[in-house]
Amino acid sequence: MLAIRLFGLALLSLTTAWPVFAAGPAVWGEGMMVKVRPDAAPGSATGVQLTAARNEFVSFQVALHGGDGGLQGVRARLPALEGPATLTGPDVTLYREALLITRKPSVVGEAVGPWPDGLVPDTDEIAGEARRAFPFDVPAGEARAIWVDVHVPHDAPPGDYTGTVMVEADGGFQRQVTARLTVVDAVMPSTASLSSAFLVWPPYVCRAHLGREDCTPQELQPLLARYQRMALEHRLTLSSLFPPWPVAWSDFDATWGPYLGGTAPTRLPGARMTSLEYGGPLTADALGDFTAHAREQGWLDQAYVQIGDEPPYGSTFVEVRTKGELVRQAAPGLRTMLTTNAFQLKRNDVESLVDVAVPLVNHLDGTEPGFLGDQRETYTGFLSRPGTEMWMYQSCMSHGCGPGSHMPENTPGSGWPSYMVDRSAAKGRAMEWVSFLQGATGELYYQTVDLLPTAWTDQHHFNGNGDGTLFYPGTPSVIGGMTDVPVASLRLKLIRQGMQDYEWLKAVSDAGDPDFARQVARELIPSASRVPDDGAAFDAARLRLIHRYQELTEDDPSAPDMGEPPAPAPTPGPVDSPAHGGPAVGLDAEAAACPDAMRGGFMSEATRGPAC
Repeated sequence: MLAIRLFGLALLSLTTAWPVFAAGPAVWGEGMMVKVRPDAAPGSATGVQLTAARNEFVSFQVALHGGDGGLQGVRARLPALEGPATLTGPDVTLYREALLITRKPSVVGEAVGPWPDGLVPDTDEIAGEARRAFPFDVPAGEARAIWVDVHVPHDAPPGDYTGTVMVEADGGFQRQVTARLTVVDAVMPSTASLSSAFLVWPPYVCRAHLGREDCTPQELQPLLARYQRMALEHRLTLSSLFPPWPVAWSDFDATWGPYLGGTAPTRLPGARMTSLEYGGPLTADALGDFTAHAREQGWLDQAYVQIGDEPPYGSTFVEVRTKGELVRQAAPGLRTMLTTNAFQLKRNDVESLVDVAVPLVNHLDGTEPGFLGDQRETYTGFLSRPGTEMWMYQSCMSHGCGPGSHMPENTPGSGWPSYMVDRSAAKGRAMEWVSFLQGATGELYYQTVDLLPTAWTDQHHFNGNGDGTLFYPGTPSVIGGMTDVPVASLRLKLIRQGMQDYEWLKAVSDAGDPDFARQVARELIPSASRVPDDGAAFDAARLRLIHRYQELTEDDPSAPDMGEPPAPAPTPGPVDSPAHGGPAVGLDAEAAACPDAMRGGFMSEATRGPAC
């Protein structure tokens, strides 16, 4: 009889339908280093903790999950952060994270489908107009996120600040996420210490906003100026966004003088462009006129001319030599730039004609024969000439430029820095850390609006999602309002964070402990091809730098402020990479096997071969 009872209980446990409770919607606080995709599980954090210098941006997210029933009509607001002062108005911006649907992965094994990237503002930071960030819906069983930017004014008193993000939805739904911000006693410089030259092709801006490529200067200049302002507020410079040369200097000075001189109306007071590319005809008269005007206006230290593109593939070294000699004769004082590596500079005897050498990150701390390990010391001879610099760039060489190609380093938890939509937030923040470790003083990026006209729906280019496109076109038909403005990508925010991380690395170095700064950076990123996906590790490394800077400068009136004095170009030091190679060898064989891959992302689709 007992056995029969036990059997009956077991049967009951298998067949009885126990009550199932519906999962309700959830709202939680999230840091900036998580890309909240629709399949994200609900979180439970009721707040976020932030730390920043004055004149620094900090960001966080408010994530939402629809639960079983979804959320309709979601709205959010953060009136202010209160503390020793009130942070409000243009210094606090909320965005709805729009999803970009990918159909092919940028690297093998990465998920395809919806990724958060375009940031539709509640009130945009350029024109100050109300846009269509809210309301929005969260489908049942899916997650969405709101991005929050807080700019700490340069005169904000240090101390603790608190603000509450109020989230509401239809049906009386309400939740709160608390943001606690500690402002430390330091002021981040408005002009980035790490120079940048991120390129823009104006006809693409014209097509994205006005539907054609033949915009007049009167139509195009205001648009381009708004893109430049947004770039400066992300501590970047768009160096090539000017209409075709020659230009009327009076018109040029009126539009671009404030951005070059630091008087443009940006939230970073005094921010100025760190680069200015000459894009006119390579004739003696035109070069001389440009150089004379730049010198007269005080812009010559920002100006440069590119005398070739990844020779011998985009340009020949004969062309490089011819252009370099012309610039030296016709425009003394105008810097020359060339995307190449130390081996090619020396082998082709053009070192004396180049002022700014820009190697690919894969060639500066690489994994391929000829570039294996840390290559900084191969630039010692070039950098010994006064006025020379080494910059750095990334390209599709970091993920594979053609269909079917991939870089084996891009394994889970590792891989190259990347500005692709479907790579981790850590990958998007890493490039400036690598720049610091390699002693680079600037960063070049080949394009920021390459697929701007289709940015909301398709950014697959050079085998990567987002390659060459960092903005979205903020047209009134898409985001509301009356004025066309640029819309930032989530990746642009991560690049800005990397630029700010560079300021902390430099500040600790300038304050007297460069070894600590290098140690923190190297522990985070063992080599350029081994960038972790752990976003929390980046945040922890940044906090270590902030605490060390406070220790070095506390009660020391002689300690330098952040950004002062300008950091000298680092002298190549001992190689600390476990795998170090000597001067590059075997490059020609590799190039012959896959010349398009060696081009690193600058070649057009029409000329890129399918084999690579």
